[in-house]
Amino acid sequence: MPDYNVGILGATGAVGQKFIRLLQDHPWFKIAALGASSRSAGKPYAEAANWIESVELPTGIADIVVKECAPENFSDINFVFSGLDSSVAGDIELAFAKSGIPVISNAKNFRTDPTVPLLIPEVNPDHIQLIDTQTFTDDRSGWIVTNPNCVAVPLTTSLKPLHDHYGIKSVILTSMQAVSGAGYPGVPSLDILGNVIPHIGGEESKIHAEPLKLLGTLNDGKLTHASFPVQATATRVPVINGHMLSVTVELTNKPGSEDEVIEHYKTWQSPIKELDLPSAPDFPIYYHDNPFYPQPRLHADSERGMRTSVGKMRTSNVLDLSYIAMAHNTVRGAAGGAILNAELLVRKEYL
Repeated sequence: MPDYNVGILGATGAVGQKFIRLLQDHPWFKIAALGASSRSAGKPYAEAANWIESVELPTGIADIVVKECAPENFSDINFVFSGLDSSVAGDIELAFAKSGIPVISNAKNFRTDPTVPLLIPEVNPDHIQLIDTQTFTDDRSGWIVTNPNCVAVPLTTSLKPLHDHYGIKSVILTSMQAVSGAGYPGVPSLDILGNVIPHIGGEESKIHAEPLKLLGTLNDGKLTHASFPVQATATRVPVINGHMLSVTVELTNKPGSEDEVIEHYKTWQSPIKELDLPSAPDFPIYYHDNPFYPQPRLHADSERGMRTSVGKMRTSNVLDLSYIAMAHNTVRGAAGGAILNAELLVRKEYL
């Protein structure tokens, strides 16, 4: 594959740092530019960033001079990854798209735009065709693709086999979300140590809406969302990485047994399996027979953090099925998911 020069917007933040870590030694993508706020612009990255990743700052990155996040400062790149906070992401990402620079974003700002793909490659790879309906530039050289909320990723991925085989009528879930999902410095220690916080501002509305777009049907360039209701309770728990979900589902067509459902999970085939994408896990959905699994400490890093783990499947006394799902929130649910999106876009010749 040819090399692609990529930029990272919001490079000094927690998501930006995860992009840097995951892109080291990537076979296709080379970090060529780093963007951050005006406070960081003009400084070497090592000086501008408070490096919080669990590996040393790569030497090739430390001396890169950070630029302000403006398209004219990123003229020598093929596309940008955005790890920007949503408070500033909208205007900046729009400016890049309008200047003809594709944006692959982790921010929420454009997720609900009907022309912007909200993408999990193993769930809805065909939705990338929405790019063809975008009009940010006359020649359509600039466009935006987003990846979902960090809970919507394992939720929707785990719902996919059920949606395919039985149809979904409704979903109720409680998320137990790791502290790394709050960014840095995150949740105060006196609030979270030995405690559970039963509310995360703005989170539940995203969990309600995003799976419906992800599981929607694309026809003639228009997306029809799935129509089942989702009721979510989002909580913060004292876990470092890995968002765990307790999910109960009502199905349109009733399964014959728990074993039948589990077999659908174990035999489910990813639609991108044959594309040989560097970041794609061998098992995007992995079902654990051990009823004590999955656990964030044991399984969040499975397959480089790109797997959704499922377990404890039960027929439910309320609705039809209950199960546990879990995925690494800052890898699969953030930077790693965006990188996989970019790899799919390369294979499909959008990049």
